Amino acid sequence: MALAVASRRFTSVLRPQAAAVFVASKYVRPFSTTGKPDSRHMSTTAAGETSQMKDELPKGEIPFISIKDEKAKKIASAEPDVTHFRTHGGHHPLEKQAKILPYHSWLPHPVWGEEATSTVKITHVKPEVFADRAAYFCVQSLRALWDVTTGYGKPGFKEAGWIDRMTFLETVAGVPGMVGAMCRHLQSLRRMERDYGWIHTLLEEAENERMHLMTALVLKQPNAFFRGSVLVAQGVFLTFFSISYLISPKFCHRFVGYLEEEAVKTYTKMLEEMNAGKLPGFDIPAPPVARHYWQLEENATLKDVILAVRADEAHHREVNHTFASMRRNDPNPFPPGY
Repeated sequence: MALAVASRRFTSVLRPQAAAVFVASKYVRPFSTTGKPDSRHMSTTAAGETSQMKDELPKGEIPFISIKDEKAKKIASAEPDVTHFRTHGGHHPLEKQAKILPYHSWLPHPVWGEEATSTVKITHVKPEVFADRAAYFCVQSLRALWDVTTGYGKPGFKEAGWIDRMTFLETVAGVPGMVGAMCRHLQSLRRMERDYGWIHTLLEEAENERMHLMTALVLKQPNAFFRGSVLVAQGVFLTFFSISYLISPKFCHRFVGYLEEEAVKTYTKMLEEMNAGKLPGFDIPAPPVARHYWQLEENATLKDVILAVRADEAHHREVNHTFASMRRNDPNPFPPGY
């Protein structure tokens, strides 16, 4: 009789609310892997609790099976501090106390010592085959065009010009690694064969270049024109590099190798001007993002950051020239974080 009364009461409440959602917590029977209620979890007091339920339902509200269950209320209201899934008693990413680490990079990357940053040399790999010569010609042409456009090397090229140049170039420099990793990833899926370890190195390169950009943005607040220029440049370069990688990965890796040769030249000139006192505005502490990423000392300066960036570029130069000289299925000689 009590169940019949409760059923009529539920029906009268649900009619005006056809889309009402029930959230059951302690009164819902768990299901086994067979899809049927698991008898091991059935409550022997279910009938008594059902008879009490009809007196707890507030009029005009969605009839939660257990209106006193605060956790059920929170889940229904979608409050962000509710943990919806838990498989163990340890830390859960949805818990409220979870913290986001500042400036944290999730991919391994080199941390350079003083000797490594101070001994970087300007080197050049001589083009040998047609793909090498084509890559070298493209890089030299782009460099000449960019130097003229930005006024690089002229007497008025000071701190603002350097930061603009660094910021813009790093928005483009992060493209090749990601494109190469994506192409090899999809190729591995499509051909159903191994990648031989190249993907992780290319992803690490893309992330490293992105962190160069994050460092530059501490010193540069891009305006609308700058952002629009980046959008156009990225679209053009992404299209060019993606098609080129599908046609000739060797050309692309040699292209990046030569591009990094020019980057090492640029940062070396920047350091020379800083040492000569021509850029007094750069005599500042290292930004926190850079200090954390490269694990620099607390008293590190912007010069230490540029030294680390140059070491990164020399590293990418080595990696890409090596990849350009390898066959597609050769194992990657560089371990994660190299």
